[in-house]
Amino acid sequence: MDDVLVDRLREGLVLTGDLAVDVPRWLTNHGCPHTARHCAAVAEEAALLAKRFGADSVRPVRAGWLHDISAVIPAGSRLAAARALGLAVLPAEAAYPAILHQGLAGVLARELFGERDGAILTAVACHTTLRRHSTFLDRILFVADKLAWDQPGEPPYLDAVREALERSLEAAALAYLQYLWDRRETLGTVHPWMVAAYRELARA
Repeated sequence: MDDVLVDRLREGLVLTGDLAVDVPRWLTNHGCPHTARHCAAVAEEAALLAKRFGADSVRPVRAGWLHDISAVIPAGSRLAAARALGLAVLPAEAAYPAILHQGLAGVLARELFGERDGAILTAVACHTTLRRHSTFLDRILFVADKLAWDQPGEPPYLDAVREALERSLEAAALAYLQYLWDRRETLGTVHPWMVAAYRELARA
């Protein structure tokens, strides 16, 4: 663990214990106000999904706030940061380091924001790709992140995911994974976790 990097990222971080205050303030101070708004949207969407499927919203909301905090590390620096912070880097991630933001967010959630709930940290660390044997919390965060689109306009997969949500959370996750799978030749990397999640849910 690179304590110098952690200490640098900790600059300007004042914890109140309320992620809805702490995360946007810290992200904005580090030049990422857009990410702060996205995290707020994902936390809100995660709460709605939890309620829709009869679950408590505390963990989904916390995961939503924390899921993209690694945006403070530029994409070009993520490979070095991951290695400095002790993350195991897969070949697919080394080839396309932007995808490392999910694992880095899990580390920063623990080291900077003091998150100790393993289920939350795991969900944060797979929120872009999902993973094999995903949990309910993993899938809530994964789907919430896709519904809370952070680019201009509407995402091209939105109708398929919303329609699938009428059946189940798993169907919604699979709808997005199917969208990726059908376009895998155009992706920056085909992450093995994504492939495993897709194949598992497609067989279910």
